[in-house]
Amino acid sequence: MSSNMSVLRLAPILFGFFIMGFVDVVGIATNYVKKDFALSDTLSNLLPMAVFLWFLIFSVPTGMLMNRIGRKRTVQLGLLVTGLGLLVPMVSYTLPVVLTAFALIGIGNTLLQVALNPLLTNVVSKERLTSSLTVGQFIKAVSSFLGPIIAAFAVTRFHNWQWLFPVFAGITLLSLIWLTVTSLHEDGRKENTSTIADCFALLGDRAIFLYFLGILTLVGIDVGLNVSAPKILMERTGMALEAAGYVASVYFVFKTAGAFLGAILLAKLSAKRFYLVSGIAAVAAMIVLLFARDAGIIYAGVALAGFACANIFSILFSFALQRMPERSNEVSGLLIMGVSGGAIFPFLMGVASDAAGAQWGAVAVLLVCCLYHWMLAARQMR
Repeated sequence: MSSNMSVLRLAPILFGFFIMGFVDVVGIATNYVKKDFALSDTLSNLLPMAVFLWFLIFSVPTGMLMNRIGRKRTVQLGLLVTGLGLLVPMVSYTLPVVLTAFALIGIGNTLLQVALNPLLTNVVSKERLTSSLTVGQFIKAVSSFLGPIIAAFAVTRFHNWQWLFPVFAGITLLSLIWLTVTSLHEDGRKENTSTIADCFALLGDRAIFLYFLGILTLVGIDVGLNVSAPKILMERTGMALEAAGYVASVYFVFKTAGAFLGAILLAKLSAKRFYLVSGIAAVAAMIVLLFARDAGIIYAGVALAGFACANIFSILFSFALQRMPERSNEVSGLLIMGVSGGAIFPFLMGVASDAAGAQWGAVAVLLVCCLYHWMLAARQMR
């Protein structure tokens, strides 16, 4: 395959990662919905569950669906469902409608995340898989940090943060059209897992199970910090939500920068050593956020967390796909099931912050997640 042809086939797949990033809009949206409907921390932190619970339910079945209809068609289906979810809030703005929209976005994103990662293996070599996955995460991070900026602009310009939804829906439609008109070759090999029980049995492999827990806690950090960082600023500095909401973009800006740097470095350096440094930096960031009272220091802690977490997803995914390449669809489904950490950990953080009467309770939950990655990375170095 020529270099130009490879790039033409890779581009619409990588653009799919941009659409994948739309799921992170739940972070800033949760804060606006909490304000609009006067919800408690515990109730508002249940909102991400409406998105991320579907990763728990549909990830493994999606891996099996790919065996039947192929990876490209699964991605197309994911784009279609995501687009529909983004249009729903424009019909009516009530809490049940918002929950329905979040659910559709979650289901569509589940299909995307399960299918896009193995679809990359059809156009890139094994040696370039980790760096290519990191490029995808870089693109996803760009999308993620745009969400809070668009929401804040919509509030300022149109007095309605919800205008970000039709903008994202239009971009999703463009992605669907681009992928549809692109010819992609998928290998003819069919993976033989025929039951959900067979698929879950792969968790019996200790390494796959630990990588699954890694994805679970990592997405918990991503979503949890996205939700709690504005609350930390508001609680400790008295900042208004419209201003505090930008801190989520700070997280994703530095996550984007970290992913860009990682895409370069991981093509040359050991992924295991890179992971260890990332885990240590993530723990340091949470310790800063646990005690910081000054807005500048809080921003610095959030920035460090984004930089530290930027490449962990792609590293863990590449570890798992390389461990069981013959079962890549099922392994992908199992790992993406770990994205349900975005439902589990924000809820635990809401309970912890309500119990503590302050946001340090939520940060303590995130610190435990980061400590897990430090320990898992140290284990990989043995």
